[in-house]
Amino acid sequence: MKPYVLCHMVCSVDGRIWGSRWRPKENVVPNLFEKLHDQLGGGSWLCGRVTAQEFAKGTEPHYPPTDQVFPRENWFARRDAKTWGIFLDGKGKAVWARKDIGGDAVLVVLTEAVPDRHLAGLRADGVSYIFAGATEIDLAGALETLNRELGIERIMLEGGGGANGALLRAGLIDELSLVICPVIDGSTGGPIVFNSGDADLGPAPIESMTLASHEVLEGGAMWLRYRLSAKAA
Repeated sequence: MKPYVLCHMVCSVDGRIWGSRWRPKENVVPNLFEKLHDQLGGGSWLCGRVTAQEFAKGTEPHYPPTDQVFPRENWFARRDAKTWGIFLDGKGKAVWARKDIGGDAVLVVLTEAVPDRHLAGLRADGVSYIFAGATEIDLAGALETLNRELGIERIMLEGGGGANGALLRAGLIDELSLVICPVIDGSTGGPIVFNSGDADLGPAPIESMTLASHEVLEGGAMWLRYRLSAKAA
């Protein structure tokens, strides 16, 4: 059984999520993403590798070498966290140097390909981790593990575009909360709401997308919520 996955994103009218490039600047509402996150009920949240490295505080490119050898088994610094900040980091790129983000305990989803030094570093930092796949992350398996091991019943998927795209492609998103702000990026190369890489993978595996609610927010932003149903394999 997997948690309910609610993808929550704020974007420009051209679907881009890099707020520093949005214009006009006066139409950008400060902390809008966070306010709506809380309004949606908050709770545990999940992001991808790029976002993980933005949150990580380590200054070195990787954890120091170790002579220790660790089994590729799930490890929890704690199990009693009220909320979790979960990150997809299959190859073990983020050096955390912290164990929580605003009180939310950090947990990383790894593959068995990570080096032992990374596992030693995570343990020293008090960062929990689970394994989901040998060389590539099994997203469905990761969600099932989070539900089974920690009792997580709902996760807020909050980017970046690569993580969103991966879960969309895997048919794992149950609901989309999308805020379209009255701003434009107008350029190329910036991150987008859903990104599945450069290769054309064909249509998204979505069977139905039903509007659950819509609301005009301050400054003219439009908040749309959709229920998604994945196409049967």
